[in-house]
Amino acid sequence: MSDNGSANSAGTITLGGELTVRRLGYGAMRITGDGIWGPPKDKAGALAVLARAVELGVNFIDTADSYGPDVSEELIAQALWPYPKDLVIATKGGWVRSGPGFWGHNATPEHLRKAVEGSLKKLRTECIDLYQLHIPDPMVSIEASVGALAELQSQGKIRLIGLSNVTQEHIERSRKVAKIVSVQNRYSFADREWDYVVDYCERNKIAFIPWFPLGAGQVAKETAQGIADTHEATPMQVALAWLLQRSPMILPIPGTSSVKHVEENMRGGSLKLTEKEFRELAEVPELAFSR
Repeated sequence: MSDNGSANSAGTITLGGELTVRRLGYGAMRITGDGIWGPPKDKAGALAVLARAVELGVNFIDTADSYGPDVSEELIAQALWPYPKDLVIATKGGWVRSGPGFWGHNATPEHLRKAVEGSLKKLRTECIDLYQLHIPDPMVSIEASVGALAELQSQGKIRLIGLSNVTQEHIERSRKVAKIVSVQNRYSFADREWDYVVDYCERNKIAFIPWFPLGAGQVAKETAQGIADTHEATPMQVALAWLLQRSPMILPIPGTSSVKHVEENMRGGSLKLTEKEFRELAEVPELAFSR
C-alpha cells in the first residue's frame, strides 16, 4: 500500500453542487468524555487530533450539538478558529442529552431554531456549512423539522441541509420541503442494512456519510484482517477503502481521539482493493453484522 498519508489521496466530492471536500473527513464524536458526555480526559490531545486532521488535508469535519453536549463543537472552534477557507464544518441537531449514553428526541421547529443558534455561537461562525437533522422525531413530522431548517437556510444561518439516521421514505418526504445534499447513516462493509439508501443517494447525487465504518462481527473482523495483512494495512484502512470504492457519493468520516489513528486512517485513502477483495468484504454473512 502507498504510504500517502493525506486525505488528498481519497479524491473529492461536491455537496449540493456548492462545496467540494476531500472524501476522507473526520468525525468529531470521540473527542468528548466517556459516554459521549462531558469534556475529554485529555483536552490537549483532543485539540491535537483536530489540528492534525486538518494538517493531513481533511477539510470536512462532522460534529453535533449532542456530542458532549456542546463539547465537540467548542473544541473544534478552539482548535481551528479562524478556520481555513476550504474547511467545511457539518453539525447536527435533534437529539438531546441528559446523561452519559442517553439520547432523547427533540426535533421540534422551536428546538431546532435554538439548536442552530447555539451551534453558530459555539462554532464561532455566522453560517453553518452543512446542518443535519440528527434523527427524525417520532412526535414531529419530518416535514416540520426540515421546514424549520429551510427557514433558517433562507435566513442565511445554514448553507446546506442534510439528514441522518433516515430511511428512503424520510429522504423523499424531506426533498419535497428542501434540497437535501447529504444523508448520514450507519454503514460499513459488515453492516449493509442501508445498501438501498446508498444506491438511492448515488442515483440522486446526494452524499452518503457512513458512520461506524468498521462495525463488524468476528467473521467480518477476520476477513478484514486477512486482506489488511496482504496490503500491510490495518482493518480500518481496509474498511475505509471498501467504502470509497462502494460509491463515488460516499464520504467516510472515521473518528478517533488518537493522532496516530488519524494518521493511519488517512493512509486508507490510497489503498486500492482488488475486485475479489471488494466482493469478499461485500459478501460477509449477515450473522457477522454488528447490531
